[in-house]
Amino acid sequence: MTDQFRVLLVEDTVPLARTYEAYLEGEAYDIQHVETGKDALAILAEGPPDAVLLDLMLPDMDGLQILEHISTQQIPAAVVVITANASLNTAIDAMRLGALDFLVKPFNADRLKVTLNNVLERQQLSQIVETYRKEIDRQEYQGFIGSSLAMQRVYRIIDSAAGSKATVFITGESGTGKEVCAQAIHDQSPRAAKPFIALNCGAIPKDLMESEIFGHVKGSFTGAVADRDGAATRANGGTLFLDEICEMDLNLQTKLLRFIQTGTFQKVGGTQMENVDIRFVCATNKDPMAEVAEGRFREDLFYRLHVIPIHMPDLKERGEDVLAIADKLLGDYVREEGKPFQGFDDQVRAVFSAYPWPGNVRQLQNVIRNIVVLNDGEKVTSDMLPAPLDQLVDSVEPLPVDTSMSGALIQLTGATGSVATANALKPSNAAELRSLDEMEREIIEHAIGLCGGNVPRAASHLGISASTIYRKRQTWEEADKVEV
Repeated sequence: MTDQFRVLLVEDTVPLARTYEAYLEGEAYDIQHVETGKDALAILAEGPPDAVLLDLMLPDMDGLQILEHISTQQIPAAVVVITANASLNTAIDAMRLGALDFLVKPFNADRLKVTLNNVLERQQLSQIVETYRKEIDRQEYQGFIGSSLAMQRVYRIIDSAAGSKATVFITGESGTGKEVCAQAIHDQSPRAAKPFIALNCGAIPKDLMESEIFGHVKGSFTGAVADRDGAATRANGGTLFLDEICEMDLNLQTKLLRFIQTGTFQKVGGTQMENVDIRFVCATNKDPMAEVAEGRFREDLFYRLHVIPIHMPDLKERGEDVLAIADKLLGDYVREEGKPFQGFDDQVRAVFSAYPWPGNVRQLQNVIRNIVVLNDGEKVTSDMLPAPLDQLVDSVEPLPVDTSMSGALIQLTGATGSVATANALKPSNAAELRSLDEMEREIIEHAIGLCGGNVPRAASHLGISASTIYRKRQTWEEADKVEV
């Protein structure tokens, strides 16, 4: 518990209020006393206390009205109701409206202290859980689906970077969600109400790219029949997202560098300098340092842009996110196409977990769309899978209901009659205890052996993706080399 808690005491009988204050004297509470519901609502509007001791019988309103106000306004205060009416109905009404406990007059100092201490601890625990849910174990975030550790890191960087004007440089393979990331940075920033302008530097001819960014004046080149604002002008006050930045022509890179440094530019064919306030976000699916080394990307521009790097992980690195994304996409496409699908069967889920997804989320989108458009049924079954996923059907087994490693290993050992590895997970004394990393390696290698060396099949039994096993085996091999 913290050093000092703010407690609002709402009690119209002044002698009782003084008694309660005396009960809590010497405790870690800063008590503020009011006698009416009106004064209580005013205090709550100024800033929520940590706890409220609320008498239900007030001269100007029913205490339940204040409790309802706290509940509907989602004020994060732990409420203890004080009443002279010990009826069950009163307690039920108070609890239904959000009270964490109640006290029936008369009560002693110990009862008050214990009750107040308990509700404050409960409130703190609830806030910790909510913080964990929102900031540490987020299942969805600003257009992203997934709770893997790789994505939790991305979410935290976005949270930290969004409030700044610092340039963000996003890297990652095609289809990993770089533009979704850029949009999330904008939406979380103070610029969210201003424009988000995206340009794909690889999709626009290089002789038109300067005009797309800076705009042009009438007659500046063939086809310029009128003045036209570019992305820089349209993004003023907001965010300019330059996708595939490494595809930009070297000559234009020089002008972009000057624009980023000064915030000023000239339209193509124009003479007037324009000044704008822009937050820059850029992205590439290439290795920017390799592009710099090859002379295709200016080194000074790279270091000007590469202030806050964010790497978008491949889908194969995101574990169970594959299935979460697939479920969300299936629901979206079913509604769009008016199809009856309600989920994937276990075989399909195993294939999705084992496949390496070289096209990342974009490929997964295409696969789900293909299935929904070309098929009908209550469940997506393996015979509906398009190539090349259909080639994995015979090499994986349906994901077991118990997808934990221990549960999967029990199934594997039970099927073969081997219990040596299972017993090794339960040492008989402290001297036999081993590290989790060592036990994990033994479990995975044992599972692969039981599956005849078939990694995708072992992965489906263990409830993890095949790519996870391949990555772990590579790490183990590198570690073994170092030890030798």
